Amino acid sequence: MKTLRTEVAVIGAGTAGMTGYRAAKAGGKQTLLIEGNVYGTTCARVGCMPSKLLISAADAAHMLQAAAGFGVHAGAVRIDGKAVMARVRSERDRFVGFVVESVDGYPAEDKLHGHARFLSPTRLQVGDHTLVEAERFVIATGSTPIVPDEWRAAGTRVITSDEVFYWDDLPASVAVAGTGVIGLELGQALHRLGVRVTIFGRGGSVAQLSDPEVLDVARGAMTDELDVRFKTRIVKVEPQGDGLAITSEDTNGDQHTEHFAYLLSAIGRRPNVHQLGLENTGLRRDHHGIPLYDSQTMQCGTSAIFIAGDANDERPQLPEAADHGRIAGDNAARYPDVKPGLRRTPLAITFTEPQIATMGSGYSELCVSHAGRFAVGKVSFHNQGRSRVMLQNKGMLRVYAEYQTGRFLGAEMIGPRAENIGHLLSWAVQAGLTVDAMLDMPFYHPVVEEGVRTALRDLAHHLQHEPAHDCPCVDCTPAP
Repeated sequence: MKTLRTEVAVIGAGTAGMTGYRAAKAGGKQTLLIEGNVYGTTCARVGCMPSKLLISAADAAHMLQAAAGFGVHAGAVRIDGKAVMARVRSERDRFVGFVVESVDGYPAEDKLHGHARFLSPTRLQVGDHTLVEAERFVIATGSTPIVPDEWRAAGTRVITSDEVFYWDDLPASVAVAGTGVIGLELGQALHRLGVRVTIFGRGGSVAQLSDPEVLDVARGAMTDELDVRFKTRIVKVEPQGDGLAITSEDTNGDQHTEHFAYLLSAIGRRPNVHQLGLENTGLRRDHHGIPLYDSQTMQCGTSAIFIAGDANDERPQLPEAADHGRIAGDNAARYPDVKPGLRRTPLAITFTEPQIATMGSGYSELCVSHAGRFAVGKVSFHNQGRSRVMLQNKGMLRVYAEYQTGRFLGAEMIGPRAENIGHLLSWAVQAGLTVDAMLDMPFYHPVVEEGVRTALRDLAHHLQHEPAHDCPCVDCTPAP
């Protein structure tokens, strides 16, 4: 077994790892990038890019169906599943190729392939071939979709989003477990492409939403189009012919067994930290086994070990992973002179239709940090002008601001153009704008953003009439 010595070792060559590697190199340090799997980020290979390719195909099919509402009749719609998946895979491979090309450009002596495991706070074993001694480390090992063991025992037709993007054709039916971002995005896309889809949710959650009024509207919007069964859990999965027999149970205890070609497990992702030998580092860890770290510096305790991206389980999104990696790599290079890095305003988008977006501080977060100290404004998109013009008049936006200062704090929404509105409102939060300052901004006509103005006007009204003893969070407190 050979031994390599380096100043910084980065474990994982995904988005966070690649960014961390470049930051450490820019800091003038000898840096080794270690990867135990194939190169190509989760986003490019099995995440945000291939999912948007599938969603785009679904949107095209849906527009043909929706055109009749405008008096435009397209005739019989034929969906070529093989052609749909061929384009998804081809374009996906192109995106992955860009990532691999970037890694190929790194010096060969800076790359090492194999599974890394800590032997001590300063030593790694990589595979069965190399010992790595380093002064500082960046853990950027990503995450893995969760599949319960009892489901996995049913065989290869129990899948995760990773497998979807390797299909050669669209299946006849799919059961989706989970009403989070991945479950809803893929479930709706497959439904619009002619696949029989049922989505099971153990509770009443919808993607990343926490505002009870927005959640209520979102549940209605999803069930208007999709077979979504909230408060229903999957209790048994068994092989049956060329698919699976899936038994679900609702809150009344009633069970129902149905046949599906596949079960897509979209119940969450688990950080890849459990095979790293972290017990040999001396790091303090939480009850999930994740090292305790500073979210401004990515430093684990006072050690020379930093953690970034999905591995730290903070915000599993590509922009956050890139920021984490940059901060971790920079601080690994400058250790022990560690400094806080740029953390941007939270922004999360779900590409369903209607789209879902949360920006800044969410409702449940404000119920803790600003209980009784924030006002709420809202708008329904049902009668919003441009939304009705486009036949996309579903949804609600709720906006939040601080009493006394009028500072804009955040928003949650489901509705048209949420990916664009989300950016505008998150920028307003990061800029520290007040509601009055936002209302002084230009609004064209007719645009969906006029709905934002309506919500802000409602918010401004509530800011001017602060109640003496009222908290908008009474409906998010635990039930007795």
